[in-house]
Amino acid sequence: MTRVIDAKKQTENRFLNMYELAVTHRNGSRGAYFVASRSEEIEGITALNHELKPAGVMLFGIHGNKLVLERQFRYPIDDYVYELPAGLIEPGESLTESAKREAYQETGLTFEPLSSDAFSRPFYMSPGMTDEACATIYGHFSGEPTSIHEEEDEDIQVILADREECRRILAEEKVSITCAYQLMHFIGSEDPLAFLKEEKKNRR
Repeated sequence: MTRVIDAKKQTENRFLNMYELAVTHRNGSRGAYFVASRSEEIEGITALNHELKPAGVMLFGIHGNKLVLERQFRYPIDDYVYELPAGLIEPGESLTESAKREAYQETGLTFEPLSSDAFSRPFYMSPGMTDEACATIYGHFSGEPTSIHEEEDEDIQVILADREECRRILAEEKVSITCAYQLMHFIGSEDPLAFLKEEKKNRR
């Protein structure tokens, strides 16, 4: 039976740590597997507590008839990549509180979330290498974008993209996989948030 037996913390960092997992394979042999986690404590990694808990939020938001994107520098690839606005949840924050704070901090825009229990539940980001899960919050943006609230280590350009620009980004630019799927959804939907209205109607 394939399972995790134990874990050992390998690093001491604030935002991301590496853990070595002691595992058994399906044929009974034993081995090691390395996983990155947002958890600072070993008890907080999913391999041991089996909890699906979001470490961050990602924002799918419409500004007028355009999708709000970010072109952000990412150190692991030493380049800029297109993403949806996103960030880590602070202790004690709800998902919507985190979404509003991150929206203002990264874009300067005001974000008004649309409630959706079904579609805001967390999903794993890349479970082959990390236990990080993220919740997507849908809603509307307003205001004028600005970068004055960015942190020192952030380099973000706010993009308000219509469908033609989204097509160009998909064809020509570096894009995160989660953003790429949402770009496709935006391009193919006359009303990209209509599915939330359907979900609310079905719950009545």
